[in-house]
Amino acid sequence: MKNDRARPLLLTALSAAAFFCVVAGSAFAHSRGDGGSHAGLNIPQISHGEMAVISDYRGRIIDLASRAVDTNEPFRRVLNYAEIQYSYCLWGRMPGSVTDEESPFNECAHAYLAATKAVLLSMREMPQEAAAAGEIISAVDADMVRRGLALISCRFSGEAFNTADIVKPRWSGIPFHAASMASLTGLASLFGLGVFALRRFSRPKAQSSE
Repeated sequence: MKNDRARPLLLTALSAAAFFCVVAGSAFAHSRGDGGSHAGLNIPQISHGEMAVISDYRGRIIDLASRAVDTNEPFRRVLNYAEIQYSYCLWGRMPGSVTDEESPFNECAHAYLAATKAVLLSMREMPQEAAAAGEIISAVDADMVRRGLALISCRFSGEAFNTADIVKPRWSGIPFHAASMASLTGLASLFGLGVFALRRFSRPKAQSSE
Protein backbone atom coordinates (compact mmCIF):
# COMPACT_ATOMS: atom_id res chain seq x y z
CA MET A 1 0.00 0.00 0.00
CA LYS A 2 2.79 2.41 0.88
CA ASN A 3 4.43 1.76 -2.47
CA ASP A 4 1.15 2.49 -4.26
CA ARG A 5 0.79 5.79 -2.42
CA ALA A 6 4.36 6.84 -3.11
CA ARG A 7 4.21 5.95 -6.80
CA PRO A 8 2.26 9.08 -7.93
CA LEU A 9 4.74 11.37 -6.17
CA LEU A 10 7.67 9.51 -7.67
CA LEU A 11 6.18 9.71 -11.16
CA THR A 12 5.56 13.43 -10.73
CA ALA A 13 9.13 14.05 -9.59
CA LEU A 14 10.58 11.99 -12.44
CA SER A 15 8.39 13.74 -15.01
CA ALA A 16 9.41 17.14 -13.68
CA ALA A 17 13.08 16.23 -13.78
CA ALA A 18 12.77 14.84 -17.30
CA PHE A 19 10.97 17.96 -18.52
CA PHE A 20 13.64 20.26 -17.08
CA CYS A 21 16.50 18.19 -18.47
CA VAL A 22 15.01 18.02 -21.98
CA VAL A 23 14.32 21.76 -22.16
CA ALA A 24 17.60 22.84 -20.61
CA GLY A 25 19.71 20.30 -22.46
CA SER A 26 18.23 21.12 -25.85
CA ALA A 27 18.70 24.84 -25.46
CA PHE A 28 22.16 24.57 -23.91
CA ALA A 29 23.35 22.46 -26.81
CA HIS A 30 22.58 25.39 -29.09
CA SER A 31 23.83 28.19 -26.86
CA ARG A 32 25.51 31.23 -28.35
CA GLY A 33 29.19 30.91 -29.08
CA ASP A 34 31.84 33.54 -28.46
CA GLY A 35 32.22 34.27 -32.15
CA GLY A 36 28.79 34.48 -33.72
CA SER A 37 28.07 35.01 -37.38
CA HIS A 38 27.79 38.60 -38.53
CA ALA A 39 26.32 38.02 -41.97
CA GLY A 40 23.03 39.60 -40.91
CA LEU A 41 22.04 43.13 -39.95
CA ASN A 42 23.70 44.91 -37.06
CA ILE A 43 21.51 46.04 -34.18
CA PRO A 44 22.81 48.83 -31.93
CA GLN A 45 23.29 48.22 -28.22
CA ILE A 46 20.76 49.08 -25.56
CA SER A 47 21.55 50.25 -22.03
CA HIS A 48 20.30 48.49 -18.92
CA GLY A 49 18.21 51.53 -18.07
CA GLU A 50 16.61 51.64 -21.52
CA MET A 51 15.69 47.96 -21.26
CA ALA A 52 13.52 48.50 -18.21
CA VAL A 53 11.42 51.09 -20.03
CA ILE A 54 11.38 49.56 -23.52
CA SER A 55 10.11 46.31 -22.01
CA ASP A 56 7.05 48.16 -20.70
CA TYR A 57 6.29 49.46 -24.19
CA ARG A 58 7.23 46.33 -26.12
CA GLY A 59 3.63 45.29 -26.78
CA ARG A 60 2.72 48.67 -28.26
CA ILE A 61 5.89 48.80 -30.36
CA ILE A 62 5.49 45.32 -31.83
CA ASP A 63 1.78 45.87 -32.45
CA LEU A 64 2.49 49.09 -34.35
CA ALA A 65 5.33 47.46 -36.30
CA SER A 66 3.20 44.44 -37.20
CA ARG A 67 0.56 46.73 -38.72
CA ALA A 68 3.05 48.87 -40.64
CA VAL A 69 2.52 48.87 -44.40
CA ASP A 70 5.36 50.95 -45.84
CA THR A 71 8.14 48.61 -44.68
CA ASN A 72 11.35 47.38 -46.26
CA GLU A 73 13.35 44.17 -45.96
CA PRO A 74 15.80 45.36 -43.27
CA PHE A 75 12.90 46.52 -41.10
CA ARG A 76 11.09 43.19 -41.46
CA ARG A 77 14.26 41.24 -40.67
CA VAL A 78 14.91 43.18 -37.47
CA LEU A 79 11.26 42.83 -36.45
CA ASN A 80 11.42 39.10 -37.09
CA TYR A 81 14.63 38.88 -35.06
CA ALA A 82 12.99 40.75 -32.17
CA GLU A 83 10.12 38.26 -32.08
CA ILE A 84 12.37 35.20 -32.41
CA GLN A 85 14.62 36.45 -29.61
CA TYR A 86 11.57 37.11 -27.45
CA SER A 87 10.47 33.49 -27.76
CA TYR A 88 13.99 32.19 -27.07
CA CYS A 89 13.96 34.29 -23.90
CA LEU A 90 10.75 32.49 -22.83
CA TRP A 91 8.59 35.48 -23.76
CA GLY A 92 10.09 37.62 -21.01
CA ARG A 93 8.40 35.53 -18.32
CA MET A 94 11.47 34.64 -16.30
CA PRO A 95 11.82 36.70 -13.12
CA GLY A 96 14.63 39.23 -13.27
CA SER A 97 15.39 38.64 -16.94
CA VAL A 98 15.25 42.38 -17.67
CA THR A 99 16.34 43.93 -14.38
CA ASP A 100 18.83 41.42 -12.93
CA GLU A 101 22.27 41.47 -14.55
CA GLU A 102 23.04 38.05 -13.03
CA SER A 103 20.00 36.39 -14.58
CA PRO A 104 20.87 33.70 -17.16
CA PHE A 105 18.19 35.35 -19.31
CA ASN A 106 19.54 38.91 -19.12
CA GLU A 107 21.71 38.82 -22.24
CA CYS A 108 18.93 37.37 -24.40
CA ALA A 109 16.60 40.02 -22.96
CA HIS A 110 19.12 42.64 -24.08
CA ALA A 111 18.95 41.15 -27.58
CA TYR A 112 15.18 41.22 -28.07
CA LEU A 113 14.81 44.64 -26.45
CA ALA A 114 17.67 46.10 -28.52
CA ALA A 115 15.89 44.84 -31.63
CA THR A 116 12.58 46.24 -30.36
CA LYS A 117 14.22 49.63 -29.84
CA ALA A 118 15.71 49.50 -33.36
CA VAL A 119 12.27 48.73 -34.79
CA LEU A 120 10.77 51.68 -32.91
CA LEU A 121 13.43 54.11 -34.12
CA SER A 122 13.03 52.88 -37.70
CA MET A 123 9.33 53.71 -37.64
CA ARG A 124 10.12 57.39 -37.14
CA GLU A 125 11.03 57.45 -40.83
CA MET A 126 7.79 55.82 -42.00
CA PRO A 127 5.12 58.32 -43.08
CA GLN A 128 2.13 56.40 -41.72
CA GLU A 129 3.76 55.20 -38.49
CA ALA A 130 5.92 58.23 -37.66
CA ALA A 131 3.35 59.99 -35.47
CA ALA A 132 2.52 56.93 -33.36
CA ALA A 133 6.20 55.98 -33.09
CA GLY A 134 7.05 59.53 -32.01
CA GLU A 135 4.47 59.35 -29.23
CA ILE A 136 5.97 56.12 -27.92
CA ILE A 137 9.51 57.53 -28.11
CA SER A 138 8.44 60.62 -26.16
CA ALA A 139 6.77 58.44 -23.54
CA VAL A 140 9.89 56.25 -23.25
CA ASP A 141 12.14 59.30 -22.85
CA ALA A 142 9.85 60.78 -20.20
CA ASP A 143 9.73 57.50 -18.26
CA MET A 144 13.51 57.18 -18.31
CA VAL A 145 13.94 60.68 -16.90
CA ARG A 146 11.19 60.19 -14.32
CA ARG A 147 12.66 56.89 -13.14
CA GLY A 148 16.28 58.06 -13.33
CA LEU A 149 17.35 55.22 -15.61
CA ALA A 150 19.28 57.11 -18.28
CA LEU A 151 22.75 56.42 -16.88
CA ILE A 152 22.21 52.89 -15.56
CA SER A 153 24.30 50.27 -17.35
CA CYS A 154 25.47 46.68 -16.92
CA ARG A 155 28.02 44.32 -18.46
CA PHE A 156 25.81 43.72 -21.52
CA SER A 157 25.03 47.41 -22.10
CA GLY A 158 27.89 47.81 -24.58
CA GLU A 159 27.01 44.70 -26.56
CA ALA A 160 25.67 45.11 -30.09
CA PHE A 161 23.69 42.34 -31.76
CA ASN A 162 23.20 40.87 -35.21
CA THR A 163 20.17 39.29 -36.85
CA ALA A 164 22.29 36.27 -37.83
CA ASP A 165 23.29 35.59 -34.24
CA ILE A 166 20.52 34.29 -31.97
CA VAL A 167 21.30 34.85 -28.29
CA LYS A 168 20.04 32.06 -26.07
CA PRO A 169 19.80 31.91 -22.28
CA ARG A 170 22.77 30.66 -20.25
CA TRP A 171 21.09 27.45 -19.20
CA SER A 172 24.14 26.31 -17.25
CA GLY A 173 23.70 29.32 -14.96
CA ILE A 174 20.12 28.53 -13.94
CA PRO A 175 21.02 26.33 -10.92
CA PHE A 176 22.99 29.29 -9.55
CA HIS A 177 20.19 31.85 -10.02
CA ALA A 178 17.52 31.26 -7.40
CA ALA A 179 14.64 33.08 -9.11
CA SER A 180 15.14 31.31 -12.45
CA MET A 181 15.62 27.94 -10.79
CA ALA A 182 12.46 28.33 -8.72
CA SER A 183 10.43 29.43 -11.74
CA LEU A 184 11.53 26.57 -14.00
CA THR A 185 11.22 24.02 -11.19
CA GLY A 186 7.66 25.17 -10.59
CA LEU A 187 6.90 24.92 -14.31
CA ALA A 188 8.41 21.45 -14.48
CA SER A 189 6.40 20.36 -11.43
CA LEU A 190 3.18 21.57 -13.04
CA PHE A 191 4.08 19.64 -16.17
CA GLY A 192 4.73 16.54 -14.09
CA LEU A 193 1.42 16.90 -12.26
CA GLY A 194 -0.34 17.34 -15.58
CA VAL A 195 1.18 14.13 -16.91
CA PHE A 196 0.19 12.30 -13.74
CA ALA A 197 -3.38 13.65 -13.87
CA LEU A 198 -3.71 12.71 -17.54
CA ARG A 199 -2.51 9.18 -16.85
CA ARG A 200 -4.81 8.87 -13.85
CA PHE A 201 -7.99 10.01 -15.59
CA SER A 202 -7.28 8.18 -18.83
CA ARG A 203 -6.81 4.87 -17.01
CA PRO A 204 -9.83 2.54 -17.43
CA LYS A 205 -11.84 2.16 -14.25
CA ALA A 206 -11.67 -1.26 -12.67
CA GLN A 207 -14.91 -3.22 -12.69
CA SER A 208 -16.33 -3.63 -9.21
CA SER A 209 -16.71 -7.26 -8.14
CA GLU A 210 -20.15 -8.50 -7.24
